[in-house]
Amino acid sequence: MDHLDVESRNRTVERAAKAARPASRTSSASTIAATLRDEIVGMTLLPGTPLQDRVLSERFGVSRTPIREATLRLADEGLVAIFPQSGTFVSRIPVAAIPEAVLVREALEGLTVESAAARGSTAGLDEALALQRVAMARGDQRKFHEADEAFHEAVAALSGHPGIWRLLRTVKMQLDRARRLTLPVLGRMDQVIGEHERIRDAVAAADVRAARAAMTLHLNVVIPDVAWLQDRYPDYFA
Repeated sequence: MDHLDVESRNRTVERAAKAARPASRTSSASTIAATLRDEIVGMTLLPGTPLQDRVLSERFGVSRTPIREATLRLADEGLVAIFPQSGTFVSRIPVAAIPEAVLVREALEGLTVESAAARGSTAGLDEALALQRVAMARGDQRKFHEADEAFHEAVAALSGHPGIWRLLRTVKMQLDRARRLTLPVLGRMDQVIGEHERIRDAVAAADVRAARAAMTLHLNVVIPDVAWLQDRYPDYFA
């Protein structure tokens, strides 16, 4: 191989390396943002928790650049608050976002549950309910919430519009944070299962009107909890 061939190959390798670096950084930022998002929405990282670049860099084994990119993304989503003179923190739950999210869910999930009921199939609903009962018996809040999500995702799938659920997952993040605080309340898990059972039964009976009414009732139950949650966790809400 002559000198020109070596130089050409080296330039090709350098170009490929340069092209790969931004993609790798973006991938790292996406992974970090997804992990932190899950922890914030799941209330593992509580409102007001500081997010220090140095600590996160050590945790994820990356430089501070992807950490900052990840936290900027989460700030755009309203999950992180950045104060230039103070630092970066998990944002407090905006109370105003909760009824708005309920309204969006009520509108969209009202449509999906009506479509699901028109078809009369309960595929996925019974499985999700069974998982919720097991999680409740074990006192496993994380698994209970996962099964709750699976139930609503199954409704969207039965409607023939699964993309609606993907949209709702981004809309309802602040609502989900508040909902996680209600699960330890005595009887709340059992209440959720009862609400889901009424939805499931209406879908099985192909009763479109009853299905929508049951879904509306279920989605609105969280609103009366907000005032109580604010009293109990005043530092978590804004």
